[in-house]
Amino acid sequence: MAAENLGGFRPKPPRAQSAPACRSVEGAGCLVPAATAAAAAGEPHVTAPTAYDGILLLGFGGPEGQDDVIPFLRNVTAGRGIPDERLEEVAHHYRHFGGVSPINEHNRELKAALDAELSARGLELPVFWGNRNWMPYVADALGAAHEDGRDRLLTIATSAYSSYSSCRQYREDLADAVEATGLGGLVEIDKVRQFFDHPGFVTPFAEGVAEGLAQLHADGFTDDEIEILFSTHSIPTSDADRSGPAERGFGPGGAYVAQHLAVAEAIMDRLGSSCAWQLVYQSRSGPPQVPWLEPDINDALAELPAAGRRAVLIVPLGFVSDHMEVLWDLDTEALETAGELGLTAIRTPTPGTHPAYVAGLVDLIEERLRGTAAEDRPHETPLGPWYDVCRPGCCENKRLGFQPALSGIAP
Repeated sequence: MAAENLGGFRPKPPRAQSAPACRSVEGAGCLVPAATAAAAAGEPHVTAPTAYDGILLLGFGGPEGQDDVIPFLRNVTAGRGIPDERLEEVAHHYRHFGGVSPINEHNRELKAALDAELSARGLELPVFWGNRNWMPYVADALGAAHEDGRDRLLTIATSAYSSYSSCRQYREDLADAVEATGLGGLVEIDKVRQFFDHPGFVTPFAEGVAEGLAQLHADGFTDDEIEILFSTHSIPTSDADRSGPAERGFGPGGAYVAQHLAVAEAIMDRLGSSCAWQLVYQSRSGPPQVPWLEPDINDALAELPAAGRRAVLIVPLGFVSDHMEVLWDLDTEALETAGELGLTAIRTPTPGTHPAYVAGLVDLIEERLRGTAAEDRPHETPLGPWYDVCRPGCCENKRLGFQPALSGIAP
């Protein structure tokens, strides 16, 4: 990791102590590098209680002023050789909102909510927050935890699904941070399971769909006039196909598509709704010749009037908070498209700091503190509960291949 990406953090000299070989990033002597003893053997679900002493909250990061926008976008696109002129073409989303992404403030709010929930349960586990692409960086959070004497850490990434960008890249960030801070051999880092089908994540969406449908019904729309669009971030189809462990055999779209479809179906089953629904995608980027997941939400909206739909419920199923992809791609572009088509449209909330979501994240922490057996872990789809330790070959990036990553078995 480049020095400018450390947010000013400079690693302190290593402690004079010996450390188990399992704590090295290379993972000598264990299957899972830098893992706790409970997770080092690489079992899918860790059932040995583990006494963590801190929580790492990992976010994507975002600019907090106009001067931050281009440097932030350089971080996001590092290694792709994209000139600033091209970056400025996509910067208008942030410029429109004063150069400020809401994602950092959302993570501050989530951190405060997690602190409060942990305290209410009598768990003395401080939360250290770090980002992939803007200050505070992951290395800053790791360094702060170490300075505070917290070296057995459990990580929560603010992303619920399997793919390179939503899981493995965070695990690579952790490996990079350990190397950049010089803390190899001094820290142990695990990660909670992906929570796409945990009740704490599903409940806020189900409530939002129920409330949105109630409003549309009150406005006189019938179920056959309403379509529900569950929207998530599009990714290259090559990355989608490689998402999740190959041994599960998910086929086209991999675990990424399968998980979203399973959660949407669980929500519809929970509500007993007869409305039509589909999974759609948004926020695609990259060259047009590279296939990405489709249909785009705006294309899907364009098809609805001919199908007899007069109203649409847009559910940001792939997002944990109202960050830029929600504010711009849904609240601006998609709602404008719906209006131009004569469709009444409602966008439902993201989990944000919904009490069920916050409580669910702390439930995931307690699973690892207690070593809860897999059969006792709540999940709302047949796909779960997902793995505590990512399986070999999980979520490869076709362009970059497998890079060192924590909380999983190599590669």
